[in-house]
Amino acid sequence: MRQVKLGLWGAEVSEICFGSLAISPLQGRVSESEGIAVLRYAFEQGINWIDTAEIYDNYGQIAAAIKGHDEVQIVSKSYSVTAEEMRHSLEKARSALNRDTLDFFLLHEQESALTLKGHFGAWEELLRAKEQGIVRWIGISTHAVAGVRAGALLPGLDVIHPILNYQGLGIIDGSLQEMLDAIGFASEIGIGIYAMKVFGGGHLTHDPEKAIEFIRSISGVQSMALGMSSREEVDYNLLLLSEKEIPPELQEKVKHRERKLYIADWCQGCGRCIEVCPQGALSLEEVAVVDAEACVLCGYCGRVCPHFCLKIV
Repeated sequence: MRQVKLGLWGAEVSEICFGSLAISPLQGRVSESEGIAVLRYAFEQGINWIDTAEIYDNYGQIAAAIKGHDEVQIVSKSYSVTAEEMRHSLEKARSALNRDTLDFFLLHEQESALTLKGHFGAWEELLRAKEQGIVRWIGISTHAVAGVRAGALLPGLDVIHPILNYQGLGIIDGSLQEMLDAIGFASEIGIGIYAMKVFGGGHLTHDPEKAIEFIRSISGVQSMALGMSSREEVDYNLLLLSEKEIPPELQEKVKHRERKLYIADWCQGCGRCIEVCPQGALSLEEVAVVDAEACVLCGYCGRVCPHFCLKIV
């Protein structure tokens, strides 16, 4: 597995970051023990960092998987707004992951300078935590061009985790070219970049080679988070990056696994899912309705549904 450096002063990590949303309770594709087994298999293949978030609710799963793998680095993220909330998020992660020092911690889903201003208390706490050695590298995740540009100007920011794919799917406020320009600006000043939603939430799996080649062609992007929930998916992605031929039987197991957001018929139409959807993919027509083309299968809607109506299947 090829190793890369995140930005001018960042960590040495594998080109693939294990996206753990796919094995978390938020998506529910696998059991906790199955997720642990997949993570350990990925470590054996050379993947040495994991992307998670507080809302994924899988710190315990990751803590179990990394026993005996001290080299594995972990990125987590939080929606914290105030300094007090961020202190709580950091201590929760340290305790649940059994690590005194966190590798990476990000503000989750920042959209613009205005959003960051609203979370500045949390950002100041991240800066203090970095100075105190509680966390090594700090940054933001974002689905927005404005988020990348504003994040790049934050004092002390080390890494940005933007949505990026060759069709620009999931960018909430601009074009693909505008996102590339923003990423170029951030990378020129030394910030590390690792991409998310490389396959557009499953919409681009018909040509995975093109999806990977696109990310690799962007000089300012060093790595990418890929969601995986089986050994077959780990093998498939590693073969893609090594540009080796993928056996037909493995292609059948992985490449053609289509997923969608399922909305149960007992939906009450409360609208909470619509409020949290970062893509604007949900609307209310007495009950919740999804625009499949806009949905990137993040599953964030499911966490707020009081009736457990939404699930990635």
